[in-house]
Amino acid sequence: MPKGICLVSSVATAIATGAIGQEVTATYSLYGTPGLLEMPTAQSAPENALAATFSYTEGLGQVTLTFQVNQRLSASFRYANVELFNDPPESGTEREVERGFDLQYRFNNETTYVPAIAVGLRDFLTPGRFQSEYVVASKSFGDNLIVTTGIGWGAMGTRDGFANPLGGDFEVRPTPDLPGGQLGSDQWFRGDAAIFGGVEYQINDRWGVKAEYSTIDYTETAFGVVRETESPVNYGLTYRPRPGVQLGLSYLYGTQLGVSGSFELNPNARATGSGLDKSPPPVKVRPADSLAAQSWDRTALPDRALRRALGGLLEIENITLTGLELTNTTARVRYINSSFRSEAQAAGRTARMMTQVMPPSIDTFILEPERRGIPISAITISRRDIEQLENRAGGTAAMLDRSGFGDAGGSQGLDAVASDENAFSWGLGPYFRINPFSNDGSVDVDLGLSLRGVYRIRPNLVLSGAIEQSVVPPEDDPTGVERTPDIQNVRSDGSLYGNDGVPVLANLTLNQFSRPGTNLYGRVSVGYLERMFGGVSGELLWKPVESSFGLGIEVNQVAQRDTDMGFGFDEYDYDVTTGHVSAYYDLGNGYHTQLDVGRYLAGDWGATVSVDREFDNGWVIGAYVTQTDMSYEDFGSGSYNKGVQVTIPQDFFTGTTTRGSYGNTFRTRVGDGGARLQVDGRLYDVVREGHLPDLSDTWGRFWR
Repeated sequence: MPKGICLVSSVATAIATGAIGQEVTATYSLYGTPGLLEMPTAQSAPENALAATFSYTEGLGQVTLTFQVNQRLSASFRYANVELFNDPPESGTEREVERGFDLQYRFNNETTYVPAIAVGLRDFLTPGRFQSEYVVASKSFGDNLIVTTGIGWGAMGTRDGFANPLGGDFEVRPTPDLPGGQLGSDQWFRGDAAIFGGVEYQINDRWGVKAEYSTIDYTETAFGVVRETESPVNYGLTYRPRPGVQLGLSYLYGTQLGVSGSFELNPNARATGSGLDKSPPPVKVRPADSLAAQSWDRTALPDRALRRALGGLLEIENITLTGLELTNTTARVRYINSSFRSEAQAAGRTARMMTQVMPPSIDTFILEPERRGIPISAITISRRDIEQLENRAGGTAAMLDRSGFGDAGGSQGLDAVASDENAFSWGLGPYFRINPFSNDGSVDVDLGLSLRGVYRIRPNLVLSGAIEQSVVPPEDDPTGVERTPDIQNVRSDGSLYGNDGVPVLANLTLNQFSRPGTNLYGRVSVGYLERMFGGVSGELLWKPVESSFGLGIEVNQVAQRDTDMGFGFDEYDYDVTTGHVSAYYDLGNGYHTQLDVGRYLAGDWGATVSVDREFDNGWVIGAYVTQTDMSYEDFGSGSYNKGVQVTIPQDFFTGTTTRGSYGNTFRTRVGDGGARLQVDGRLYDVVREGHLPDLSDTWGRFWR
């Protein structure tokens, strides 16, 4: 056994005698995953935890996002800034940004005699400098000590390695082709293997110590980082000043220090608890002697008075009444929810307000939420159910079960309510963009101010635009931006747009939304659709309210804008027809999938697969992969696009009702292959919040 592992074992024995009854929880490694320092453990973070880890050691800085998908599966996305090895050393150093994805799956929960066991893939999508595979076991002793050992391949098998125990075809690991960008499955679990291990001891709630035997040899030229490694044993100290924050200090390889910080958020652990929403008004229960009423006196209580009264009550909730149809027994209400993230909560507030003013004979409420000027569904509710179930145990589930869901009705019979809101609105705020380029991995940052305006010509016909002023502009011609002579630079010239130091027109579009038929939704957008392209975009979506499945088609005829982001299209003289057929499916439990097949901006044909996990409180964490028929040479570094998307609702932090959110997409590259037009108001995102699958997920907020 290597002497480093013997040392780690000795440390474990010594520390075990000092256990003081503190529960051991997972900490984050320098690689941003639950682990020791460089080596993984079989521990898992709390389910649904999202952690951002920043770490730095000489020659290697890393930023990692890790998401605990469920109790056993975790996924990570990493940017690693690597100092490249040059031979001879006198030629100086270069830096390159590596992007990597990790997966780890834990097979079992730890028991009294059996450790937790996990298998993992590090940097697995593209053969990279840190690509590794491993099987690891972790066992706790007492309440504050955990011991880990495992076997690693790839980068984790480069120190003190031995012949692959799997034998046969697994004995030889193919040489990775780093620029190729193809899935490196032919290397998984192949080549030499090595045994790693370590211990972690939690001194108290805040302080912990670690020791590990690392099997990563950074003197291998494939890593680019060349270090003097006097010892394979690493030591670390962790400090948790508050829940969700971990700071670390490491002593590595016997020669240098490392620092790290991990910051964890969990959609299931909001700082404001269940929220700071103002209490809803109680349901007004009709007197028993009025339940048999078949009509009401419209002379004493005319329709217009009811419209005015209901509109005023809904305004208190920041809900805008846009239409009302009344019969002797039914009230159909159309409204815009401008406040509540959940359409189920807006429906509940609307129904409560209706009980305050509607005549006793009205026993059926039909609620039609409206987005972008079009109704997106109809929710039919019995007034008796509202009165009986408000404070009953199990009332939420019973209310969902007894309600009806279907396509919204037409405008016939609906009395439109004129809005008192100004047709024009505007706002000024910051913007922040990160563009990872494709050749040497450089990352371009653009920070500035955005002035946005919206003019509502009609509820479903809107003129909108934005003027931006960059404060920290992108470089004019950043090193590493890949320009392909045979492929139009539809994205790789992105840093040239808006870098003149003057305000630019980011977009200016006229958008019309429509309901061409039952279960059908339409959109037409005309103008300067995004920073780099302008033209016409048309979309048609078929999406039944009660179905988990939707199907859409989008066709765009666009031309590339001039880099000064004015009104011209002359600089590139490039136009293209692009579009996709899209299939959407709600898998349930907050999982959404999307498949887009079609033609991209550079004329390449291919497909994009997206998977999102949306939590009941509005968090969205997802990933996507795009593959096209563009050749590897033209596509550039990485033969396919992949990325991670994170959206966090503002009310998660404020606790108060708002539809705002913070979001970003972390891509591996921004190149010309697999580039899709950026259009505001794609229909599936507009309508699905009012459909049954989404309403069911957040129906718990109906009574809030």
